Amino acid sequence: MRAGFVIIFFFICILTNAQRNCLFAPNNFGHLSSLTTKPSALHAKNAVPPRDTFPGEIITIPVVVHILFSNQQYNISDEQVLSQLAVLNEDFRKMNADAVNVPEVFKSRAADAKIMFCLAQVDPNGRPRKGIVRKQTSIESFLGDDAMKFSAAGGDDAWDTKKYLNIWVCNLFGRSLGYATMPGSEPDKDGVVINYDVFGTIGNIRAPFNKGRTATHEIAHWLGLKHIWGDANCGSDEVDDTPQQKSYNFNCPTFPHISTCSPDNNGDMFMNFMDLVDDGCMSMFTYGQKKRMRSLFALNGIRNEMLNSYACDSSLATGAPLPDTIAVFQTQPAVSIFPNPVQNVVNLKPENGFILDGSICILYSSTGMQLKKQTAYGENASINMAGFAAGMYYLEIRKAKSKLILKLLKL
Repeated sequence: MRAGFVIIFFFICILTNAQRNCLFAPNNFGHLSSLTTKPSALHAKNAVPPRDTFPGEIITIPVVVHILFSNQQYNISDEQVLSQLAVLNEDFRKMNADAVNVPEVFKSRAADAKIMFCLAQVDPNGRPRKGIVRKQTSIESFLGDDAMKFSAAGGDDAWDTKKYLNIWVCNLFGRSLGYATMPGSEPDKDGVVINYDVFGTIGNIRAPFNKGRTATHEIAHWLGLKHIWGDANCGSDEVDDTPQQKSYNFNCPTFPHISTCSPDNNGDMFMNFMDLVDDGCMSMFTYGQKKRMRSLFALNGIRNEMLNSYACDSSLATGAPLPDTIAVFQTQPAVSIFPNPVQNVVNLKPENGFILDGSICILYSSTGMQLKKQTAYGENASINMAGFAAGMYYLEIRKAKSKLILKLLKL
């Protein structure tokens, strides 16, 4: 594995024709020169002195799951959350039953990363929690712009990202599956976002993404792994034991699947968790990927402070537990749209004290493409959609720190 130059990316997974398609773009957070940070910074922030990992140590990561819901469909059960934790602990420990499906030529490269996950039992203030935070929100669906990570935008603020892996589960815009931040991103945005119906293996889930592998894939990004094809034509994922491949794979290929830059007749390692195949066809990490992920927890590593997090130990909690659900009442400022479905012009009417004048209105396609942007003037506003094709659209309305996302149908 090269320690080399690492660019911070957001990885956004969207579902198109039952395919997992991860798009990425350079993040505004800038660049990392390595997966380490300066020792002085770690010493300054830690009351407990930093330490290195022990040989063979099983690293346990405390997880907090923020469930954001505007209706009960998105308010997934504790059992669904626990089913996802079980998948993560199997996949990162090479205890997944489908590991037997790894082709014989790749079996010697399949690795137990010795990383596990627990629901945090203690919150950042020392109070007992079960690692699941439920928050009712007026936001019907979230874009991939991190609004779900901030209470002021209808989401929920992150717990200390030096000590917890934050996972936001919500209804994502259009057909999104989820996305992750790479190591070194802004602390208040650091974590993973997963759509509510691809999280876990039971409950409200959809095939072929019903085996919890979206979270496995995205958390591996959070742990520093790139896509296996290096996000470039015959690119490099900076891991030595993953064979070079031309690009991503969809659905469930037949082994061997040989691309133009495959190094030998074994072809692509499409069953790797960092390709884009269906959940049922993902089954392995390699030793090189294991080394890269675990390097984050080594002395001076970006995620080293998690080694001193004891949030999985409920005996260390103090005080009374907080309620699971924080309700946001529907009397919040809002905007209604009519007619919906719309043929030509959709009208906007503010409600509950919302001031529409000066708001920015942005129209998106069902796949997240920005189609139109205009400023609303006056008490009411309208948007001409006569030239757009029939289908589902999303309208985002921004005003100061407020943001609304509305769904509308064009006839």
